[in-house]
Amino acid sequence: MRAFSPRAAQRGATLIVGLIMLLLFTLMVGSSFMMSGTNLKAVGNTQSRDDALAAANSALELVLSSPFTDAPAAQSIDVDLNNDSTYDYRVEIAKPQCISASVADAMPASSVSLPTMGSDTWNTVWDIRASVQDTVSGASLVVHSGVRVLLTDVEKKAVCGSSST
Repeated sequence: MRAFSPRAAQRGATLIVGLIMLLLFTLMVGSSFMMSGTNLKAVGNTQSRDDALAAANSALELVLSSPFTDAPAAQSIDVDLNNDSTYDYRVEIAKPQCISASVADAMPASSVSLPTMGSDTWNTVWDIRASVQDTVSGASLVVHSGVRVLLTDVEKKAVCGSSST
């Protein structure tokens, strides 16, 4: 009769331990691959949102640099972010809303006298809303911008109404 040696009992253990280690390594690589794909999607979504925000801000700057208080109206503005002569986003600007108007306390000191500015000037506060919808990425956002504009009494009555708020 042959004696049973402990060494003979361990012959298959190396194979089993090796297979378990290979399985654990495969699971780690697979989970790393899945997490990197998820992170890539998150970064892409953030980039799309940031681009849409930049387009909205660019369109708001265009509106604010124009005499929008002369005749407030809704408008659509095409924005080319990367200067490739192709419009990347269409920004919908809602009609600017005069939210409040208060009599300006004092005229700012100036060396130039403006004939259109009378003694009654108004600090008017405007809300301008820009909406962006990106059909490619699905990113959409709405940006509100508040701005104060100094208007004469005649201009204020034409665009904000006759009562002060």
